[in-house]
Amino acid sequence: MEKIAEFWQKENSNIRCNLCPHFCLIQEGQRGICGVRKNKDGNLYSLIYASCSSAHADPVEKKPLYHFHPGSVVFSLGTIGCNFKCLHCQNYTISQAKPEEYFMEEILPEDAVEKAKKCCDGIAWTYNEPTIWIEYAIDTAKIAKKNGLYTVFITNGYINEEPLNEISKYLDAVNIDVKSMSNSFYKEICKAKVEPVLSACKNYKSRGVHVELTYLVIPTKNDDIEEIKKFCRWVIEEMGEMQVIHFTAFYPHYKMSNLPPTSFKKLLEIYNIAKREGLNYVYLGNVPPGDYENTYCHNCGNLIVERHGFSATVSGIKNGKCIKCGAKIDNFVI
Repeated sequence: MEKIAEFWQKENSNIRCNLCPHFCLIQEGQRGICGVRKNKDGNLYSLIYASCSSAHADPVEKKPLYHFHPGSVVFSLGTIGCNFKCLHCQNYTISQAKPEEYFMEEILPEDAVEKAKKCCDGIAWTYNEPTIWIEYAIDTAKIAKKNGLYTVFITNGYINEEPLNEISKYLDAVNIDVKSMSNSFYKEICKAKVEPVLSACKNYKSRGVHVELTYLVIPTKNDDIEEIKKFCRWVIEEMGEMQVIHFTAFYPHYKMSNLPPTSFKKLLEIYNIAKREGLNYVYLGNVPPGDYENTYCHNCGNLIVERHGFSATVSGIKNGKCIKCGAKIDNFVI
């Protein structure tokens, strides 16, 4: 479904898209890097407004969000396109597709909210990059908030400050995928830059949005121990020691099928490094079930949330404090 987009300006016969840090200069009849924003008759159009490639009820832990309404269910919506070109993308069949190549269901904002209300506690824009869907996300989130639903972005963090400010008014939580601390990694693997992603992490948090970070550990690409330490230190300095981090295992896929999967041994090493650096809430993803997915009080070690797969049981926290020692658990939303 086409709709005139937000966040752009005319430059002669071209259009400058101001949605993300690519700042695409789009000629008449052409599209931006994301593939879903088009210069048409001197206006910038979103080609995917309300066009859904995926719509499912998911556990919020699957996003992953571990300190945000644990055990709840979120209505998850995805579309087509992305402003990254990640060589390892797990959802490349939708992220790298064109709208005209894929059958999509039209779900208008009010319809999405009604569907969510039947079985879920919130709405998430996920599966592909939600920033490129921002007009639909804003319209839907406004209605969702009025109906008592929480709202979530699962994002690569590649967004400019003005649109981030706008969507933040209606967002409750984000999980941002920080792929590396290296610009060379972002340039080679994602065709992007790291600085805007790090800025978005801080900006979302400063606007009161609950933030969790994911770091996919890719062998030989971003798993160097010094880089991991650099990431952990940046998180502590800029986001705080209570910031939630998910280190997840890579599995060969798409254009990086030649690489081996991340070993559990490597993830354990990274987990221990992150804890030694001073991060209180570190989790491991895409690994066998175990203690690395449970939440324990950073002060006394009391079990706060027990997880099995994508299910969660909250038992050790009340009024934002550990029921055993009384320590305040910041960055935790029930």
